[in-house]
Amino acid sequence: MKHITSIIKLLSLALLFVGGYACTDNFDRINRKDYQVDKEELGREGYNVGASLKGLQGLVIPTEEHLYQFVEALGAGAFAGYIGCTVEWTAKFETYNPPIDWQEAPFSDLITRTYPFYRDLLDKTDDPVALALGKLFRVVIMHRVTDMYGPIPYSRIISKIGEVSLTVPYDSQEEVYKQMFKELDEVSDVLKENLSLSAEAFRKFDDVYEGDLSKWLKFTNSLKLRMAIRLTYVPEMEEEVRRIAEEAVAAGVMSQITDNAFLKVEENRTAMIFNDWNDQRVGADIISYMNGYKDPRREKIFTTVKMTVYDEYFQPQEIDGYAGIRIGIDVTTKDEMISVYSKPIISSTSPILWMNAAEITFLRAEGALRGWNMGGEAKDLYSEAIALSFEQYGLSGAEAYSANTTDIPEAYNDPTYNYTDWVGPRSTITIAWEDGESNFERNLERIITQKWIANFPLGVEAWSEFRRTGYPHLMPVIENKSGGSINSEHMIRRLWYPPTEYTENLENINLAIGMLGGPDNGGTRLWWDKKPYLNP
Repeated sequence: MKHITSIIKLLSLALLFVGGYACTDNFDRINRKDYQVDKEELGREGYNVGASLKGLQGLVIPTEEHLYQFVEALGAGAFAGYIGCTVEWTAKFETYNPPIDWQEAPFSDLITRTYPFYRDLLDKTDDPVALALGKLFRVVIMHRVTDMYGPIPYSRIISKIGEVSLTVPYDSQEEVYKQMFKELDEVSDVLKENLSLSAEAFRKFDDVYEGDLSKWLKFTNSLKLRMAIRLTYVPEMEEEVRRIAEEAVAAGVMSQITDNAFLKVEENRTAMIFNDWNDQRVGADIISYMNGYKDPRREKIFTTVKMTVYDEYFQPQEIDGYAGIRIGIDVTTKDEMISVYSKPIISSTSPILWMNAAEITFLRAEGALRGWNMGGEAKDLYSEAIALSFEQYGLSGAEAYSANTTDIPEAYNDPTYNYTDWVGPRSTITIAWEDGESNFERNLERIITQKWIANFPLGVEAWSEFRRTGYPHLMPVIENKSGGSINSEHMIRRLWYPPTEYTENLENINLAIGMLGGPDNGGTRLWWDKKPYLNP
């Protein structure tokens, strides 16, 4: 891996601000009620519109290998128990002491790469569908940013007369969420009014659904449901988030694998991280859960490695199995690590997952568990979600898997015996649903655990849900180098703002920290992170 340098950031800033202060009268018109599309105008504007939309799509789950690595693999993927580092770095995200230049990527680089595309889209077209899709992509990108940091600059980056600035006051996370819900409603209005539009109108600009606006409408509703569920432990939002969730489901969310959102790319450069650089391997947490459950999805998701096991007579046997690296260790020799642990099965032709129907059905199961109208019973939706995940991987056997009442996550044995030996199961949760109100918390753990498996490798989403619910139970990092700001049992709760915010936007960053309600470090909880800790 190569570090993202300040040069890249400066280039991004230059792109943003060259011409960035030119006035445009398009900003107000993004919310206009004249929803019909002028196809001739679209044709004239096609190149610029397409470049902006594709650029935004490439930042939802970053397609550029270095940015993906910082955000998803080194950062959130590690915090979620998905991905561990094999390199001999003693400063990194997973030990809570990343180098300064790493700290820029999830915040500064994402923001400075997003807004040139979004500003250009507002500048170049009045087409309501193009503007709605651009608005949707901005929400998806910045939703991930706010869930990593809390308060972010959002509503005032682009003014109503088109001026662009990154040194603006932050919005609190509550304000960001409320603004995003409003914008998703606006996107839905536009998409519903244009469902008769031929897919050809946007096919060449759309690398996810190839211009099918009905699929984008389901995606928008599904995103609203995901965001509403995130706020379930915010007392003052209880009735509002139930209303939003129920409206989203009633309007139509992802319900089958043909709704799954995968970004198709000419070359999946994130594969380099695992196959060429060999900087990361699959985490011990998810392997331990899936091994314990004898999960058949393993063969579709992870590579096998040679392992030594012992039979009932304590005789060693070599088998092909699945092994995960303990997250939060200091590796001594990379070359000795890369053949010991499984890696994700990913190639240069693999599409990039954004969201799947299994996740959305698990969300509905949780909503139903809470007594909301989610179009089905919680138990049935839970089993349906597992079946959708199996179907996504072309597997049968979901019914038997869902009915398993005995298997639990396995204990962890480090194959190298160098970093950690035996760690007992972090959870005793089984797969099969248990009826009765007294089993609410156990069934919630089941939903989140199975959603965590189905969502691999969506690190930001998995880390967010772990912080919200405390599930799945993860192994704490071995090397906690936070200097005491992060409790190893509670684990990292947020990323702290990069140093450049303190040199370039000091007044506003200080106000943002006031919104946090705690210091700017990894131990401070976000606005929606309200559930009492499961560990003292």
